[in-house]
Amino acid sequence: MSELISADLVDLDLSAATKDAAARSLAERMVAAGRVTDLEGFLADVAAREAQMPTGLDGGIGIPHCRSAHVTEPTLAFGRSAAGIDFGAADGPADLVFLIAAPTGGDADHLSILSSLARQLMDEAFTGALRSAAEPARAAALIRGEQPDQQPEQRPEQQPEEEPQSGPQAASRSESRSESRSESEPGPEADGPRSADAPAPEPTAPEAAPEAPASAPFRIVAVTSCPTGIAHTYMAAESLAKAARAAEVELTVETQGSAGFQRLDPQLIAAADGVILAHDVEVRDRERFAGKPLVDVGVKAGINRPAELIAEVREKAARGPVPAADAPARPTAPMDQGAETTDGFATRLRTWLMTGVSYMVPFVAAGGLLIALAFAIGGYTVDKAPSVADHFLWTESASWAALFFQVGSTAFGFLVPVLAGFIAYGMADRPGLVPGFVGGAVALTVNAGFLGGLIAGLLAGAVVRAIQRVDVPPVLRGIMPVVVIPLLSSAAVGFLMFLVVGKPIAALQKALTGWLSGLSGANAVILGVLLGLMMCFDLGGPLNKVAYAFAVGGLANPNSGSLKVMAAVMAAGMVPPLAMALATTVRGRLFTRAERENGKAAWVLGASFITEGAIPFAAADPLRVIPSAMVGGAVTGGLSMAFGCTLRAPHGGVFVVPLIGQPLLYLLAVAAGTVVSAALVVLLKSLGAPAAGTPGTDAPAADATHPQVSTHREVTTH
Repeated sequence: MSELISADLVDLDLSAATKDAAARSLAERMVAAGRVTDLEGFLADVAAREAQMPTGLDGGIGIPHCRSAHVTEPTLAFGRSAAGIDFGAADGPADLVFLIAAPTGGDADHLSILSSLARQLMDEAFTGALRSAAEPARAAALIRGEQPDQQPEQRPEQQPEEEPQSGPQAASRSESRSESRSESEPGPEADGPRSADAPAPEPTAPEAAPEAPASAPFRIVAVTSCPTGIAHTYMAAESLAKAARAAEVELTVETQGSAGFQRLDPQLIAAADGVILAHDVEVRDRERFAGKPLVDVGVKAGINRPAELIAEVREKAARGPVPAADAPARPTAPMDQGAETTDGFATRLRTWLMTGVSYMVPFVAAGGLLIALAFAIGGYTVDKAPSVADHFLWTESASWAALFFQVGSTAFGFLVPVLAGFIAYGMADRPGLVPGFVGGAVALTVNAGFLGGLIAGLLAGAVVRAIQRVDVPPVLRGIMPVVVIPLLSSAAVGFLMFLVVGKPIAALQKALTGWLSGLSGANAVILGVLLGLMMCFDLGGPLNKVAYAFAVGGLANPNSGSLKVMAAVMAAGMVPPLAMALATTVRGRLFTRAERENGKAAWVLGASFITEGAIPFAAADPLRVIPSAMVGGAVTGGLSMAFGCTLRAPHGGVFVVPLIGQPLLYLLAVAAGTVVSAALVVLLKSLGAPAAGTPGTDAPAADATHPQVSTHREVTTH
């Protein structure tokens, strides 16, 4: 394992005037050291992380950091600025700048060292030593936690065995000993204030506990987390731990960071007098803290004002029972936690619907491809085969075809309940799952289909949110999510779906199915053009999801119209990445080196119906790429419908061509749209300014250079 930092990654005379220039200067050292493979792509990832939240900290520290596919191994570069650089800290510019680079799959040992560095940054002696370091090698040694060679005679006095040198690696090695020192003062149920992310101690039997003092210490449990889980998570934990020791408060912190986390012991939570959540991403299993006095803030508040947070949670605990508005028993839905307070209902509605579709997609892929495989092996009469539980011959292909069809049909049977369940989950968190699934199942029972599932999910989420707003006695809060909410919400949603909205939606579904069945001529072509535009407008965004979900919903009760829609949607979705791949091949000089490499991957992504393969190009040059993709998608969608192409598989791209009606014409439609899009994007790039060469246009390439990233995104969109 290479060293996290070496002397060539240290700049003690950093002359950059801005945070972007500082990051570039330090990143260039990483490139020279072979730690970063693509400077512009890496800097774009750093900038994207900086846009989420400024990385400046009080005390003159800047910690730009990110995970990036362009990083070969966890790496740290350090710069010291005489003039100071503004990283957005409240107390002014930073003179110590740490650029932290972690690969997308960083190993636990290095990530643990990075987290230890974050804690050490809260130590004034450590930062003071860095400010006085005269040589890069000395600064690198301090950061690695090594004893400077120039002071060997002072080691026995300055570094006794039980007190290792500060630094991330030393901190990592000495973590257990520092924890034992911080736990030297016994308490009634725990050994005392513990370090930030130390594992929870085994509960002590009452008879073995020392005699409790007259006044038991105040106990707090906390959770810290940040978007990347590299720096702020652990700095907040360390800051809270120091403030807790100063306030003589028992504190246990769960750091939900990149190096993993150890869940708080339920007994510690039960015994806690209050809870602090310092986070910028969703707190996992937040319902554990139901009924406790709670302070909920961003992670930087945990770093900058820990004493205030501790005082605030003590004040809340002194007021007595938790008011309904403060109780975390009614958490914000996971899909709402990143929403701005100014987001309107339409924005949130779109997010909830996209959540349901995203969770439905794996069922679509598994069920649809199994059904398609069954048709390929056993023909289109395989749906008439008897149950394989009663009749199955190992040597007959017809039996295997029947098996695939019946398993795929079973998976398809979950589409509507899963859609409804996870729309409700997006609205109301876990309590929404039960009524959502129940409502989706009722939608199938009354033949309300895909539209019924959408309505059932929204109804379930609304009912649960209404119940959660009711103030209940503290004694009942424990059974609310387990008994009361599932019971009342399921009964209400079942009533509404069976007796109120189910039949009208079923009638609408029947009319829509009949309309699709009768599509022909100009109407079919217009629908194909519209679906093609939607598939290519946002390349996996809301409109793309709506078009794809519309097509998949028709496969639940297939007819000639719905099979044509599915074919047009998949054909149009293949066009953007294929067009970008073709454009980079015929006019490579119009694209950056990274984009040309992405173009090679885009051939495979487009052929596999992974529309997101075009995202890096669209993000770098949206005004040229997106309109070009939309025109090509519209051409392909319209031609597919005009040719009467059909498709029974919801996914697969060229790999399911044998299952396509009119396969040669289908491929012709895809090729025509690809050529049109590629020609347009080449023309627009040739006429306009050379946007591809500007700094940062390689930025979005981080995803497409690794097809597995794009594949994951596809699973969440199509």
